[in-house]
Amino acid sequence: MQQTQSDVFDLFSEIYTSTAQEEMSLQDYLLACRDDKSMYATAQERMVAAIGEPNFVETSTDERLGRIFSNRTIKVYPTFSDFYGMEDTIERIVGYFRYAAQGLEERKQILYLLGPVGGGKSSLAERLKKLMEQRPIYTLMVKGQISPVFRSPLGLFHPERMADLLEDKYGIARRRLTGMISPWATKRLDEVGGDISKFSVVKMMPSRLRQIGIAKTEPGDENNQDVSSLVGKVDIRQLENFSQADPDAYSYSGGLNRTTQGLLEFVEMFKAPIKVLHPLLTSDAGRQLQRHGEFRRLPLSGHRRCPFE
Repeated sequence: MQQTQSDVFDLFSEIYTSTAQEEMSLQDYLLACRDDKSMYATAQERMVAAIGEPNFVETSTDERLGRIFSNRTIKVYPTFSDFYGMEDTIERIVGYFRYAAQGLEERKQILYLLGPVGGGKSSLAERLKKLMEQRPIYTLMVKGQISPVFRSPLGLFHPERMADLLEDKYGIARRRLTGMISPWATKRLDEVGGDISKFSVVKMMPSRLRQIGIAKTEPGDENNQDVSSLVGKVDIRQLENFSQADPDAYSYSGGLNRTTQGLLEFVEMFKAPIKVLHPLLTSDAGRQLQRHGEFRRLPLSGHRRCPFE
């Protein structure tokens, strides 16, 4: 009995440790990027890697499957093996992430699942969020503060002036540099006098429970829901110390803030007030997000919104 109890505690400790944050210097992060491209992979690329490769099934050799699938060769993904009869739908979802990972137009589009009650939409959403938890993300940290929008460290670098150097020395392609830096990081840069060696990088595991890279938004009543559920809002407790336009006076609690490098599920999207949906247009098409009531913009990088009806 004592041995069994010890095994349980050891296993729990091992699982918890595997999800703990790891800090490294910005220089070490860039050096590691030379050997491991997954350290700056987009959300779509991490999703494709988590889904894995399919198994090909020749249905013409099975009388029952042949009638169902018209003797076609179908793809069955082991990560979705318990979703019976949804092979075509799953292949379309995987194709969406694959094309988005290649930088095609899908990276600016919303994945929308439409179907009857009990059609498996919520189950698919939960599986996608579970898969998103399998690959780590890397975000900026300075003076013990982690970027509140989990911004990629590559957002620090200017795409025109620094692209050639980063590609030659660290193997980071020019297309990886967006040139969009968050107001929070801009303020931290000013505080350290532009010395990026003061920045460090934190390895984090996306988590549904902690809302790191994964979040869920639901529609509310027309009278009490506003865009803050997506983009956050001014933290009135901080206005005594900061101006309203200061990045530190803002609460980055919105779904889009928490999923900059991850996935946001928007349940029953078109039941939400139209004013709540407006940020989705700019966040997808422009890859940046208007702060609620302000002129500053928050950068976004590759997160996928998955609304379900």
